Amino acid sequence: MTKPYVRLDKNNAAVLLVDHQTGLLSLVRDIDPDKFKNNVLALADLAKYFGLPTILTTSFEQGPNGPLVPELKEMFPDAPYIARPGQINAWDNDDFVKAVKATGKKQLIVAGVVTEVCVAFPVLSALEEGFDVFVIADASGTFNPMTRDAAWDRMSAAGAQMMTWFGAACELHRDWRNDIEGLGALFSNHIPDYRNLINSYITFQGNK
Repeated sequence: MTKPYVRLDKNNAAVLLVDHQTGLLSLVRDIDPDKFKNNVLALADLAKYFGLPTILTTSFEQGPNGPLVPELKEMFPDAPYIARPGQINAWDNDDFVKAVKATGKKQLIVAGVVTEVCVAFPVLSALEEGFDVFVIADASGTFNPMTRDAAWDRMSAAGAQMMTWFGAACELHRDWRNDIEGLGALFSNHIPDYRNLINSYITFQGNK
């Protein structure tokens, strides 16, 4: 039995960035490190572009996990920032759950490190509480493809939708007529090949 198509709605979505910490990033081996960081920042840019409430959280910063990636702190200086003292599952932290529920949104866009723990645990918890959850696969990372695939299967089986940041951006945008230059700039900043496409479009527009 297939589920009905639940599409992302920019008026009903929030972004959860879970444990993108400097120490944990060194564990990511299922995707090229430079591409991975680009994808994380692309997701952050997407959140800002669409004006989505964004929540940052870290786990055990004083330990080997390390501090939050500085670019994210700079991009969201006013966002809720929950430094969990020890809870592995972010959903076990009352302040995190309160911040999520305070957004009033029922769709959660989630990414983090590592996929089978820091992403999967709160995703499964949020699904259990009735949220629609969209996992950004290419902005989440872990040790190797085996652990990643196991996590993806577990979350998918529970009802999470697996997406990429590019797919999420397109589904949120719905229609190019809403804005060409803004979304085109976001894509161009994170996808070199897309920059060529946009440059071609701009040149064509200038020659009309």
